[in-house]
Amino acid sequence: MGKPNPDEKILSYNDVVLRRSDLDVLSGPYFLNDRLIEFYFSYLSSCSEEILLIPPSIAFWMMNAVGQGLHEFLVPLNLPDKKLVIFPVNDNEDVSEAGGGSHWSLLAFERDSNVFVHHDSNGGMNRRHAKKLYDAVVDFMSVSSSATKPTYQECSDSPQQVNGYDCGLYVLAIARVICSWYGNKDTGERNLWFHDVREQVTPSVVAAMRNEILELIRGLMLVK
Repeated sequence: MGKPNPDEKILSYNDVVLRRSDLDVLSGPYFLNDRLIEFYFSYLSSCSEEILLIPPSIAFWMMNAVGQGLHEFLVPLNLPDKKLVIFPVNDNEDVSEAGGGSHWSLLAFERDSNVFVHHDSNGGMNRRHAKKLYDAVVDFMSVSSSATKPTYQECSDSPQQVNGYDCGLYVLAIARVICSWYGNKDTGERNLWFHDVREQVTPSVVAAMRNEILELIRGLMLVK
């Protein structure tokens, strides 16, 4: 028997198509690709209509688009209606290669606090890129032009990766905690998710997520 085709489609989940090569990425100590992050973001998005998790390709486009094209693109996303918006940030600067880059981080907007928070698992490596994304989308977040502009904040004590390839998993782990925090927070609560992230996003938890996501995909493959 021949070797399995790495480009074979193994799962269609919402608008995300996973291929056999994605299982290999999860099985080994490899840098997560756009498809896996988009898949898990789509999975997390099912928890609430008030939450929007932006796919990597869309976040990359937001960061690099200018002018009227960006406005027309963002309006259908209904950003002012969302209470929590999570963006993956990548350090790719080659606009001809949307799947490039070498580091992932996370930018989250929380409406009640009117703040964007950047979580970077590698000492602020993506700070400039996160700020560029913030600058691109901040004017589209408010309900009206007279509303107070959301602020930008770096999370100085965000959990740090212990190797050179788990940054994408940290993004997924932190996104999961933030979504859980939002689902359980008290009405009018102003404290953000920082304590929960520090407590729940550890190297062992992050490492275990590879197998958790792998088993999630395999379970969905059986359902399909």
